[in-house]
Amino acid sequence: MTWRVPRWLPAVKAAGGVALILFAVALAEGDPVQLGVAGAVCAGLLVWAARDLLAPVRLAADDDGLTVVAGFARRVRVPWPQVEAVRLDTRPRLGLRSETLEVDTGDALHVFTKADLGVPPADVLPHLRRS
Repeated sequence: MTWRVPRWLPAVKAAGGVALILFAVALAEGDPVQLGVAGAVCAGLLVWAARDLLAPVRLAADDDGLTVVAGFARRVRVPWPQVEAVRLDTRPRLGLRSETLEVDTGDALHVFTKADLGVPPADVLPHLRRS
């Protein structure tokens, strides 16, 4: 089974970056600081979108273990015996509830959100629980 970034998300991030820079050019009136900040944020959004294109599958599970994305776009294979815990972390914040799926391998904690998985983390948890 695999879970991936929704296909539309990189396009939204890239469009947001382009819209931001166009908005800044239209309103900055030649102010280099505003243009510089807008350019930096635009670059960040484009890099974030590129990560989604380079490593769209964030989590994969099979009979032998898990494959997770670590760092920018590096894939790490984790055999089931190395998985110490898989849990759902739910926290209220600003009147909203956020859920993350945590995969603890002892050496690293891999955290996934709905934006990483394409589905709510609670829907992925039963597939990763090993009996």
